[in-house]
Amino acid sequence: MAAHNEIGRRGEAWAQDYLRRQGYFIRHANWRCGHLELDLVAEKDGVLVVVEVKTRSTDYFGAPQEAVTARKMQRLVSAADAYIRQYGWSGDTRFDVITLIPAGDSFRLEHIEDAFMA
Repeated sequence: MAAHNEIGRRGEAWAQDYLRRQGYFIRHANWRCGHLELDLVAEKDGVLVVVEVKTRSTDYFGAPQEAVTARKMQRLVSAADAYIRQYGWSGDTRFDVITLIPAGDSFRLEHIEDAFMA
């Protein structure tokens, strides 16, 4: 596995652990529908939380959240719509971004709640 793939896999696992410690229930990880994908789908306090996880080896070339472009947001909204339809979700939904940068044996993590609106 390429080094960047390994960092990404470790970052997603770290993000899941973080969310669980914060009281989130992880409904799905790497949920796919055709060419659409959601990194994490969680639930907390009756809200469906779609989480985009961005792991980078460094922030030298910019913050990881800068990779969540308008096009990426559109794809996330489309994927979330497919998820909501498939599972019949009728409550509130929000979009979060979790960024991770390796820091020794752990990660520097930032959780951006309500990162964008659908």
